[in-house]
Amino acid sequence: MKPLDREILRLAIPSILANITVPLVGMVDLAIAGHLHGGALPAAFIGAVSVGGLLFSVLYWNFGFLRAGTGGLTAQAYGRARAGASIHEAGVLLGRGLVLALAISLILIALQWPFVKLGLLVIGGTPEVSALAERYFFIRIWASPATLSLMVFRGWFIGMQDTRSSMWVDLIVNVTNIAASLLLAFPLGMGFSGIALGTVIAQYSGLAFAVAVVLAKYRSLVKDVRPAECIGVSREFFRMNRNLFLRSLSFMGIYFGFSAITARYGDTALAVGSLLMNLLMLFSYFTDGFAYAGEALTGRYIGEGLRDMVVKTVRHVFVWSMAVALLWVFIYLFAGSPLIALMTDDAAVRLAARPYLWWLILMPPLGCAAFTWDGIYTGATATAAMRDAMFLAVAAFFSVWFAGRYLLGLDPAAGGQLVPAVLNLILAAYFAHLLVRTVWLSARYRRDVLR
Repeated sequence: MKPLDREILRLAIPSILANITVPLVGMVDLAIAGHLHGGALPAAFIGAVSVGGLLFSVLYWNFGFLRAGTGGLTAQAYGRARAGASIHEAGVLLGRGLVLALAISLILIALQWPFVKLGLLVIGGTPEVSALAERYFFIRIWASPATLSLMVFRGWFIGMQDTRSSMWVDLIVNVTNIAASLLLAFPLGMGFSGIALGTVIAQYSGLAFAVAVVLAKYRSLVKDVRPAECIGVSREFFRMNRNLFLRSLSFMGIYFGFSAITARYGDTALAVGSLLMNLLMLFSYFTDGFAYAGEALTGRYIGEGLRDMVVKTVRHVFVWSMAVALLWVFIYLFAGSPLIALMTDDAAVRLAARPYLWWLILMPPLGCAAFTWDGIYTGATATAAMRDAMFLAVAAFFSVWFAGRYLLGLDPAAGGQLVPAVLNLILAAYFAHLLVRTVWLSARYRRDVLR
């Protein structure tokens, strides 16, 4: 095996191992909700977890620049340090990211009530689902300081070529989340509220561990960072994070639209759409491991001024991620139905989901390049191209949906009668956005990454 391939695997495997537990958390939360029976039907609990999770995605994904921006800039700072510059810049980037994360989280807590009311108004759904989602949100919002700070730590570890530390943070968060949610929901009798409180406990557990890792492993790097250096942002930091923020808003337009549209056609459509989206994301968590490796190495080699190594990194990372995509085609082909059955014992939801499992098989070949390019462009800090790709992707998603709804005559007043057509069309719109991202980023590679 070539040295570059070994380096890619060294960085990718810890991220993949950690990412394996990420969809498990979502699946376990949905599974807990799908097995609750007190006061509501399982479909309502599933829908409430999905809507509540979506509200936090709207919040947190908009601040994904805390991870991506920190990761790309730190990787380049690491590369410059290997070429003879001071590593002090990397420590400043960590402090600057954490100060920004804390400031944002305080604002989110202060604005929690109007946000959840507005979000539920836009998403819609039945009164039962909305009431449960609101209860979920008001508990989980108190994890925001830890959640946003962990984005910074994850990006910083990846930029420092230390995906192993990032892996242990994620494993602790996700395993604690699963264990705490199960314990609180069932043995301790908290039911639905236990799912949200388990997430809060898990986030602060991960934050405590991340701080301990930095103090134990990187104390000499961060001890000389002055507080004044962590306040304010450089022009590059602002430019990159602005583009990533706009990209995240576009991302959330798609995912918010996906849930809002399905919610308007009844709880069954929302539940099935949520389950399918979670299964679609399973693949992305595996290929993201190679995207993170591409991010770390691309940023490092750009910082070192080694253009040829950037080209080789892109080529090798794509070979590995495409191999993972091929594997997941077969996993979805043979394990789609068992995965649905694992996530809910509601026979109606299981039956309603089966006709759409073939969409899962399309996810690996269409999604692989889009996810891999994201990592490479982040390492290159080529965020303007990433922003533009998502602008075009949003246009593609809603164009397909609205054009199809008009042609098929999908009136929300018909409700559950239109579930088959609605789900096929909304999934087609989702895959259209992936295709646009892939085409745009592939076309811009030489201009924006190899600049």
